[in-house]
Amino acid sequence: MRTPGPADPIAAADAWFLEHGLSYFVPERRADVRNALRLKRTVPLLLVVALLAAAAGAGLAWVSGEFSAAPATLVSLGLVAAGWYALTALQAAQIVAWGLKRTFGGLRRLLPMTTRALPLLLLAITFLFINTEMWQVGGNLSVGSLWLVVLLFALLAVAFLLVRLPEEVDRADDAVDDALLLRACAGTPLEQSCRALVEDPDADPAAHAEVTGFERWNLILVLMVVQVVQVLLLSVAVFAFLMVFGSLIMTGPVIDAWRAGENFNESRALIQVSVFLAAFSGLYLTVSTVTDETYRAQFFSGVTRELERAVGMRAVYLTLRETA
Repeated sequence: MRTPGPADPIAAADAWFLEHGLSYFVPERRADVRNALRLKRTVPLLLVVALLAAAAGAGLAWVSGEFSAAPATLVSLGLVAAGWYALTALQAAQIVAWGLKRTFGGLRRLLPMTTRALPLLLLAITFLFINTEMWQVGGNLSVGSLWLVVLLFALLAVAFLLVRLPEEVDRADDAVDDALLLRACAGTPLEQSCRALVEDPDADPAAHAEVTGFERWNLILVLMVVQVVQVLLLSVAVFAFLMVFGSLIMTGPVIDAWRAGENFNESRALIQVSVFLAAFSGLYLTVSTVTDETYRAQFFSGVTRELERAVGMRAVYLTLRETA
């Protein structure tokens, strides 16, 4: 990667991209990621992780006496290994760091989202929470089974985001014109270069507006991190509400009246049912915030501007690299 200098806007843009979680916009970083995704590197690592995770799962299931501990451990360790590889070899650490910074830096925007999304959700969740069958099922799950259910909800939410978030990226690069380019590059290392290209009748930076390949996935990952953290925070709020609400109303006589079982542990049941419903709430919020236009506008209002800026800067950046 080039060393930034006052006369080198390309190198300055590379540094800007890395600082703003756009690692895959830098050609050298994309090359590293391509090498990290080659089968000769991923297949051996996958086999080692699978063997170690399977052994750990079998050992934990034998020690605990719960069969569900084996698949829960296998899936969990597999996800941890995949996350570690993504953060290191796949250059995703800066993407995740910027997404987290962007989310926690705008927590004040979560309040209007919370007041709009949570009331109806809590109303529905409360009726499920005081349902006898819910406590008999959720309260009697083993720890491994409960964790598998949480992972299932989480994977469903991620799969849904992978289907719908590319549409947000497509919206950002659909209508790129000179005005958007100037607005996107304002205050960035490419501001002067953008103005010069816009005024040049032979240059057409808007021709590079369509985002594809690794760069497209970079934007999708940024959106996903922001969305997942927001939904996770709201899910934690649901969990806290259920724990407080349950400690007030789910007394021993109530549990005994439901005849949930002789060995039914009230405290454990409260935690497990709250975790179950909080995970379900996360899935519900994920779907709602992407499909409902009102929720979508609130969740993506700030991030949409970031997408437009990334798309505009990339178009100018690629034009400069062509003429460099």
